[in-house]
Amino acid sequence: MYYGGDYNPEQWPEEVWHEDVALMRRAGVNLVTVGVFAWSRMEPAPGVYDFGWLDRVMDLLHEGGIQVDLATPTASPPPWMPADARNVTASGARLMYGSRDTYCVHSPVYREHSRAIVSELVARYGTHPALAMWHVHNEYGSACHCEHAAEAFRTWLQRRHGTLESLNDAWTTAFWSQHYSSWQQITPPMRTQWHPNPAHVLDWRRFRSDAMLEHFLDAKRLLAPTGKPVTTNYVFGSWVDVDHWAWSCEVDVIAVDHYPSSPETADEESAFAADLARSWAAGKPWMLMEQAAGVVYSGGRTLPKAPGELARHSLRHVAAGASGVLFFQWRASRGGAELWHHGMVPHAGPDSRTFREVCELGRTLGAISSADGARELLGLAPSRPAEVAIVWDDQAWWSLQSPSLPSPDLDYWEAMRQAHRVLFRRDVAVDFVSPSADLSRYRMVLVPCLPPISDADAARLRAFPGTLVVSFFSGVTDEHNRVRLGGHPGAFRERLGIRVDEFRPIEEPVKLSDGSTAGVWSEAVELRGAEAVAHYPDGGAAITRNGNAWYVSTRLDDDSLDRLLFTHCA
Repeated sequence: MYYGGDYNPEQWPEEVWHEDVALMRRAGVNLVTVGVFAWSRMEPAPGVYDFGWLDRVMDLLHEGGIQVDLATPTASPPPWMPADARNVTASGARLMYGSRDTYCVHSPVYREHSRAIVSELVARYGTHPALAMWHVHNEYGSACHCEHAAEAFRTWLQRRHGTLESLNDAWTTAFWSQHYSSWQQITPPMRTQWHPNPAHVLDWRRFRSDAMLEHFLDAKRLLAPTGKPVTTNYVFGSWVDVDHWAWSCEVDVIAVDHYPSSPETADEESAFAADLARSWAAGKPWMLMEQAAGVVYSGGRTLPKAPGELARHSLRHVAAGASGVLFFQWRASRGGAELWHHGMVPHAGPDSRTFREVCELGRTLGAISSADGARELLGLAPSRPAEVAIVWDDQAWWSLQSPSLPSPDLDYWEAMRQAHRVLFRRDVAVDFVSPSADLSRYRMVLVPCLPPISDADAARLRAFPGTLVVSFFSGVTDEHNRVRLGGHPGAFRERLGIRVDEFRPIEEPVKLSDGSTAGVWSEAVELRGAEAVAHYPDGGAAITRNGNAWYVSTRLDDDSLDRLLFTHCA
């Protein structure tokens, strides 16, 4: 079991390093991530390298019995990096240096310097005894709309669509006179007068995922000869243009950063993140790469975790099969943009509740040998194969960020979290699956919100023989964000035995005929073989059943969804 965190020795005088290693040993730390944001210290000028300090750090950690997850520092280019390497916004402005993530993965000069620093790290540390794994970049997600990005986007579009005729059809460019007669007319989605074309934006985000993955694989090819596993840390957020199912096929060790949004829900959120990471890993090793030690960042406020919560949130991941639990960061910074970001060693130093709990967790992790050991500590039953799956699709999340939806309250993240937490509270083992997954091992599949879906994936879900629970605004468009005509939910009408011809977003909660509380959304549902299980106050069908296929045309509250799943659908 790996235990540790991000270690940034370049921020501290060298005499502190020896104290750090002694404290790491005291805490049971056996792995630290080094160098994530240290490019300017490694390469203070173009082609001029200074690894002396890193040599001493690596040797010191090795002597202390601590392994290193050595990072490529490409997420934070140094001040000398040419302007061509910096991002251009959707408004056409090139960002200035002064923060992290100011890079463009399409820039030839940035790619050249990225390959150079990775090659230098391989040559110098590829056989170092402290090296356990490689950590490429950090929290991929930064976008750029420069001309390099535009050229790469056009090339990607030609591969995806083949011809302009096909692209124009897929993007419905007849609308608002957007027909393209030349590939050169196509740009990244820039700031424009009104709503952008949702198909254009969706393809852009798919392209962004592929482009960043290409940057990752560029580094991985250089790192491969060392024989060490290669990881990168996933981050959760609506801004993240990463298709996690595709990326997870390429990453050796799946790693996630997780920062809960509220102390009250942190335990459930931790379980949600852990099940997502485990599902993305699909049998590969995975780990919690970042979390906050003694605090929760909630609505702009930094709130202390209650005693024992530091361990509990960590053990949630171990209980789901994590092979490591790490924090950001080892020692809280005394300056810089994240000076108030917490650390395993907080500003108060080792004589603090946080560090005492860090040491206690280290002893706990050293004493358990499996996920079931963590589950026992949490009072949970032994682990078992999941029989219930939730369909997760990053591309569906992207499509639901369009400004031209029927309601601003369509919330993909909350739909996923609600489905998971209702099952979590019942201690039901859950897998997340892609829309194209093999579903044969499951007895129940939930589709909380899946607007765009291809014909092939829709057919696979329709053919699922077990209990299928589909929620509102699912299957309404194809993979190009074109509406499936003939009534909603177009991709699933036949299996569900219904037809919807009107969406009716609502602002105030309503009571259904079975006592359920519903809100956000409602629909005019026509029964075409299905039976109504619950009705709206006006008598219209709200929840329907067609054999073992259920349709929920509104957003139930947690208790009502629990009752549906465990009383009716069970």
